[in-house]
Amino acid sequence: MGKNKQNQILVIDSDSDRAQKLLHQLEFVDYDAKAVSSPSLLDGYPGISDKLAIIIGNCPGILTHVQKARQDLDPCPPFILVSGTAPLDMTAEQVETNFLGCITADTRFADLSNILHRAEVESGRVNTAAANEQAANAAAAPAASSSNSPELFRSLVGNSRDVRRVRKMVEQVAPTEATVLVLGESGTGKEVVARNIHYHSQRRSKPFVPINCGAIPGELLESELFGHEKGSFTGAIGARQGRFELAQGGTIFLDEIGDMPLAMQVKLLRVLQERSFERVGSNKSIKCDVRIVAATHRNLEKHIAEGKFREDLYYRLNVFPVEMPRLKDRVEDLPLLINELITRLEHEKNASVRLTPAAVMALCNYDWPGNVRELANLMERMTILHPYGVVDVADLPAKVVPGPRAASAESAAPAAPTTTLDMAAGVPTLPVLNEPRLPRDGIDLKQHLTNIEVSLIQQALDDCNGVVAHAAKRLQIRRTTLVEKMRKYQIHRPEEIS
Repeated sequence: MGKNKQNQILVIDSDSDRAQKLLHQLEFVDYDAKAVSSPSLLDGYPGISDKLAIIIGNCPGILTHVQKARQDLDPCPPFILVSGTAPLDMTAEQVETNFLGCITADTRFADLSNILHRAEVESGRVNTAAANEQAANAAAAPAASSSNSPELFRSLVGNSRDVRRVRKMVEQVAPTEATVLVLGESGTGKEVVARNIHYHSQRRSKPFVPINCGAIPGELLESELFGHEKGSFTGAIGARQGRFELAQGGTIFLDEIGDMPLAMQVKLLRVLQERSFERVGSNKSIKCDVRIVAATHRNLEKHIAEGKFREDLYYRLNVFPVEMPRLKDRVEDLPLLINELITRLEHEKNASVRLTPAAVMALCNYDWPGNVRELANLMERMTILHPYGVVDVADLPAKVVPGPRAASAESAAPAAPTTTLDMAAGVPTLPVLNEPRLPRDGIDLKQHLTNIEVSLIQQALDDCNGVVAHAAKRLQIRRTTLVEKMRKYQIHRPEEIS
């Protein structure tokens, strides 16, 4: 988050050492903080109503001053009290309106960031901050951010050399009609590249049609690609267009081309050579005006040597190869990717979360075998488990942060609820910081619960390496029940995801 009017904090404390410590902590979690030492300095202080929050420490009479100032402020920022300082001089009724909560004089980064994030959520500024973050990312990744389509951002956000290279290649090849072959591990964003190529091409107003060649049985793939006529095979109760017809004038994305059966490779080669095809059960030739972008995580040259892939088709497809880097090889992009993923979740699913610097560092030390897709799944899981909260190292899955974490428990685990004040002092009790909070605009409870169920099922499958029976035990449900839920939510085991 950059320094702007949306995240300014005012600290009022006569204890200069404590105020300075708070300023350093606030700057560390990316807030723009200023301090004043006396209530009298509030008179005429510029832009108080623009502040995200006011943190009040040891200043006798300060709360009365703030109460008086509130009458002239619209809106009035909420205030946060530093517990263990001077006795309060206001009743609970007086402070209830704008009281956000309490922190201790030696508060931890996670607690401070959490309570301020709640201030953003409750003031409605979280979306504005996200928009600013997205704008900053757009400057860093113009090829990925020039469209509002959510499919265009992932994997192309970042400033690493590899990502800049991919963005440059997309920029160069998109305006041409060259066939593109995107290579890389699963989850690196091969389809993202294909969508960007289509979006920045002359064909952007025409359809973009993806098909996963490895997910469709060989006997049905021809019909899916080229269509069929009525009665051409058992079950063909009517004529049907194939993906090549649906993509007419646009782009067809042949994902996992390395898993295409050899018999289909021959037919695809003919389409590439003659730019025409026939539906199954028809002898009428149909001209196809489509651009082809193919992708695979396979080593096609090795497949050719093993007789699993046609060499002539390989050279037809490999006109302009684009190789996607693994996430572990571009770990410097991880913070930007995390920000972008959270921004998308805020916009699309009304969900948000924050990560402490220690949590981000822990994620940077993980190997990410599932690449950006695995990171996206983790961020969504964190927003479900810690809605509008702050995620620290102890909150991350053991798979991501392996080994004993007791050594960091004191600094990483959520602290005991020590930030409440005695009601006799006239201040309401601060709610538990990790308690789920209802967003200002409400929530679709049914969809929210569905998201939680899907996330927990996916987590169980990931932890059990896709073994459904073991995942069902983890979830304490019958295997058949889990299978039905996976079918209902279209959840695939890890090895089924290409």
